[in-house]
Amino acid sequence: MRQIAFYGKGGIGKSTIASNLAAAYAERGLNTLMIGCDPKSDCTRNLRGDVEIPTILDVSRDRGIERLGLEELVEGKKIELEEVIYKGYGGVYCGECGGPRPGFGCAGRGVIVAIDLLKRLKVFEELKPDVVIYDVLGDVVCGGFAMPLRRGLADEVYVVTSADYLAIYAANNICKGISEFANKGGSPLGGIIYNVRGMLDDRDVVKDFAEKVGSQVIGYIPNAYQIAEAEIEGNTVIEYVPNGDIANLFRELALAIYTNTLTVTPRPLSGKEMMKIGQLIRKRTKERYTHKGKEYAQ
Repeated sequence: MRQIAFYGKGGIGKSTIASNLAAAYAERGLNTLMIGCDPKSDCTRNLRGDVEIPTILDVSRDRGIERLGLEELVEGKKIELEEVIYKGYGGVYCGECGGPRPGFGCAGRGVIVAIDLLKRLKVFEELKPDVVIYDVLGDVVCGGFAMPLRRGLADEVYVVTSADYLAIYAANNICKGISEFANKGGSPLGGIIYNVRGMLDDRDVVKDFAEKVGSQVIGYIPNAYQIAEAEIEGNTVIEYVPNGDIANLFRELALAIYTNTLTVTPRPLSGKEMMKIGQLIRKRTKERYTHKGKEYAQ
């Protein structure tokens, strides 16, 4: 069983990438389980035709977890695995941790409870997945969101970023979390995935960051209209345009990750180093806008 975690700034495209990779693995005949660890509960929507599934925390609350406790909930068979895990495109098993009731509790703590519940329900023994994908909120690496890092649930972690400074800043914070736990049985860094967002498309910026933290850029996903079109339909690109170039890029990335053996304990950058990256990004963004302005003027 191969367990892979995807981290990155909110809105950076983790779920898009994770769901497409899940579809690619299923296409290769691998039994795949994807667990969404974002309280928005929308990580697996592209595998389910935009149909929401009950979250693990919501079902647990309905069955009385707050009154009975986790152990009694499972041992008393108040909850079954099929109530929280659903099949999606290509037979991919989908689960959403969910979040606390609005105004109550901690979303990070919710991830811990949800994954503990899945373990007690013997999700791995029952489903026997070849690949497990964790799609994790990465703006703040704390509490339950750091669970795959702290407990070494994932064999390796992949960080999704764009060339935007705030995305790289979040990626560096994630590298700090990985570095903190890697020598304590936590998960190592497998690589950086460059997902184009915004005006600036600059591979060199992301490549430079990856090299500085001691890692590699393992994949590149362009800002393509097929991705947006597929998501409007609640599909992965692999389902929506299976023979397209973007679908093939996701297949290549899936294979690159599955065969990757280069994992590291990252060396997160200092504040001064991050400031230099920020200055470089601002300079290149300004140059791009100036160039576009001249084009429009002509």
